[in-house]
Amino acid sequence: MNSLLSLTRTTGALLLTSALAISASVSANPMSPHMENALIDVCKAAKSNNVIRFKNTVTENRLKTKTVALKVVCNGENISDFAATHGAYKTSDRLNRSLGKVRIEDVALNDKDKFYVNF
Repeated sequence: MNSLLSLTRTTGALLLTSALAISASVSANPMSPHMENALIDVCKAAKSNNVIRFKNTVTENRLKTKTVALKVVCNGENISDFAATHGAYKTSDRLNRSLGKVRIEDVALNDKDKFYVNF
């Protein structure tokens, strides 16, 4: 009976470990380390309220301001709101102007196209 109980515990532990490993690999960020570092630099530049630094960082990373404004999420906020939250109103305004006309967007529909970074 003890060997059966031991076998059941071992099997349960293996199943739990396997489930945790699978969930960790599914939730892992598919972004390359280079891309993640580039986007963190863009978020930090947006937070700095220095429009020239922001523009240079975006250009150095071969990005477009409009694409950054539409797709980058810094610490859970879209990059424009993130900049404004940290008092960087100049870069927030620059990001908003890059969007042109205001439009309504279904966030749930386009959520997979966003790039999320936390730092």
